[in-house]
Amino acid sequence: MVVGSTELLHLLEKIADRIEENKEYLTELDLAIGDADHGLNMDRGFQAVKARFGGWSTQTPSQILKGVGSTLVSTVGGASGPLYGTAFLSMGQAIDGKERIASEDLLPLAEAAIAGIIKRGKASAGDKTMLDTILPVRDALSSLLYGGEADAGAAIAKAAREGMESTKPLLALKGRASFLKERSIGHIDPGAASACLIIEAAVDFLREHA
Repeated sequence: MVVGSTELLHLLEKIADRIEENKEYLTELDLAIGDADHGLNMDRGFQAVKARFGGWSTQTPSQILKGVGSTLVSTVGGASGPLYGTAFLSMGQAIDGKERIASEDLLPLAEAAIAGIIKRGKASAGDKTMLDTILPVRDALSSLLYGGEADAGAAIAKAAREGMESTKPLLALKGRASFLKERSIGHIDPGAASACLIIEAAVDFLREHA
């Protein structure tokens, strides 16, 4: 797998479309334990990303990812903007100087995103956040490097989906949902759900370009 700037923009378009298609679902999740705006905020942010594609066509993957991060910070409301923005900025920094993203870059990209989110949000595994989706994906990528997998995409998508589902019985310890205390139990975290959608879109894209 090798992804250059053109392919990366196609991937980001697929992610934006997936978020747009599921914005009502994300808002419904956020209605239960948040401000009921996660879907609208995420859609606004990724539509803003799409609007900047023309200016990014000659940039490197690193520059594009940093541009995505800056755009999300400035356009996505609530805690999600800074967290997703930091994740993309951190991924851009992780591949500074590279003209292409290769398979061996995926784990370092995941590690960079996680480090950025932890630094910005002070969250840990089990806090009922997007990290509960992304950490199992990192672990799946790490396992794939050593053990191999007949369908790596299926393993990554499964890890993301199970990570998202794992937030349902958890007590929220971060964000607005934490104010609900025990009432946050029994609901999927909206950030974990949007992270799952992003990862599933990426898996679909990589399968198409394998």
